Amino acid sequence: MALQTTVKISNITNLSDARYCAGMGVDLLGFSMDSTSPDYIEPARFNEIRGWVAGVQIVGETASADPEQIEQLLAEYQPDVLQVDEVALLPYLSTMGKPLMLRVDLTGMSLEQLDAVAGTALPGIDYLLLESQSIIHIDDELQAALKQVASRHAVLLGIGFEAATIQTILAELPIAGIALAGGNEERPGSRDFGALMDILEVLEVE
Repeated sequence: MALQTTVKISNITNLSDARYCAGMGVDLLGFSMDSTSPDYIEPARFNEIRGWVAGVQIVGETASADPEQIEQLLAEYQPDVLQVDEVALLPYLSTMGKPLMLRVDLTGMSLEQLDAVAGTALPGIDYLLLESQSIIHIDDELQAALKQVASRHAVLLGIGFEAATIQTILAELPIAGIALAGGNEERPGSRDFGALMDILEVLEVE
């Protein structure tokens, strides 16, 4: 199975999501390493799920701004890729030999602030993940700003699309890929993949 573009699934919490996404050809599976996160996955469960999937890169997600804590998390989880939220950490983390992903929350961000992201040097990152806690529709102004960001950084876009519009987004924006979020199981082994499945099926390469 292959997909038309790079896809990252954030906040994986269960084996059903991990196996389904890996089987569909998703490239990056993200797991929250923060014990304060509602999507936190403890190391033992993380390693159990990791043992069931192959052919994907495992992303360790943290919002921590503490370099020592991040080093501890890296040692404990040993992800393939490290995702952080703090720009100031990048110069230090880029010396650790681990692929980096910077997550930027667009919630409440102005176009001017987004333009500033486009002009900011982000040392060592492999991907810039753009997400939002609220629904954002991509109008002409936002599309122009996103083009500027994507011309400077390898953007994984986590906003502004659904199954019916994803092909248009990929055609109009020079992004490196997209990002989706995992969900919760109704019961162990039972999961309605809903919109996640719809988008991945649209992206399938025949």
